[in-house]
Amino acid sequence: MRKFVVKTLLFVMILSHMIFANDWPQYLGPNRNAISAETGIKRSWPAEGPEVLWIVPLDHGFGGPAVSKGKVYILDRIGNEKDILRCLDLTTGKEEWFFSYEAPGQVGHPGSRSVPTIEGDFVYTCGLFGHVYCININTHKAVWTKNIWTDFGGGGVPTWGISQNPLIYGNFVILASQTQKAGVVAYNKLTGSVEWASSALPGKPGYVSPALVNISGEDHLVMISANGGVFGMDPQTGNRLWSYQGWQCRIPVPNVTDIGDGQIFITGGYRAGSAMIKVTRDQDGFAVKEQFTTDEFGTHVHPAILYKEYLYGHCSTNETRDGLVCMDLNGKVMWKTGRSPLFDKGGFILVDGLFLSVDGNKGFLYLHEPNPNGFKELARAKLLDPGENWAPLALTDGKLLIRDQKQMKCVAVR
Repeated sequence: MRKFVVKTLLFVMILSHMIFANDWPQYLGPNRNAISAETGIKRSWPAEGPEVLWIVPLDHGFGGPAVSKGKVYILDRIGNEKDILRCLDLTTGKEEWFFSYEAPGQVGHPGSRSVPTIEGDFVYTCGLFGHVYCININTHKAVWTKNIWTDFGGGGVPTWGISQNPLIYGNFVILASQTQKAGVVAYNKLTGSVEWASSALPGKPGYVSPALVNISGEDHLVMISANGGVFGMDPQTGNRLWSYQGWQCRIPVPNVTDIGDGQIFITGGYRAGSAMIKVTRDQDGFAVKEQFTTDEFGTHVHPAILYKEYLYGHCSTNETRDGLVCMDLNGKVMWKTGRSPLFDKGGFILVDGLFLSVDGNKGFLYLHEPNPNGFKELARAKLLDPGENWAPLALTDGKLLIRDQKQMKCVAVR
């Protein structure tokens, strides 16, 4: 009997791990690079498109979902008055609980901005006006709350609000304050106490969240500021390790892409283009070498995705209509889709050797194959209303979560 019980418990543990192994617990997924480890994705769709499993209404916004242990978490907004974290069942879309707080005010392109981060029993959120919350997913109550903007001397929020996606690193939850008193801040993830606050960043506040890259076997925290440059920091202390001013963007939004071997790809809209740099350790600390810059590749909202030595990005911006662009790691552009399809600021995910891409304007979901020889569309379906469909996507258990300005849909892609 004892052996049977042990084997049964072991089976349940293995099954649970299999069910939740492909969670999407934060911005851009498990590794914050918009790449999923799932397999078995369908390579074609029926004429009517993939099955829509459920639809839930949302207010205006650009905040994407995170998924953990069969639950979907999304930071929504109620008019111009409140932020509200909604917890939904992944299978049915039924709302199980919510947590809201007062956050009155309005900015350009109103609505939610960020993606929650889930770790263990806690979900971390950052709202439009800088409210940071740690919420217990069992009690549905706040454990602690801070304000990443006003706590560090921020006045009127940036034109399009605060768009920070919390980053968990060890015992820290890290966000960029971008005020004159602090550039990046690390809170104790359990208590909310400030563990460190970096010096102010040159330039003005932007809309980029801190990212982690590996440099010479060490973790570096990389941050971009508006017309200030790119900065590498020690994630344990916030001390600056290196900086690069060869690339500038007046309104930076996308995260950097970690290429490996110390290489970092930087991209942005507003005609900023892109740059590739390599950071190496030397006798004085760390040195930065620019490998190339280009005006032919520039994403407005979402970071580039690396696949088999090629970079892919949705490069239609306010100023350009380049569509999906493929470029090699030396800066040579292989092809552009231009307006066919436009892929205007929509989110995309790489999974099982395929891309799932939202056209951010017309509302189509595309299934296509990354290929340096040309754009390889496999299927498309009109699933969202036309408009500003710019939110990052989420994928778990073969279920793709996409949203427009009034609803979120769960779509079966496996």
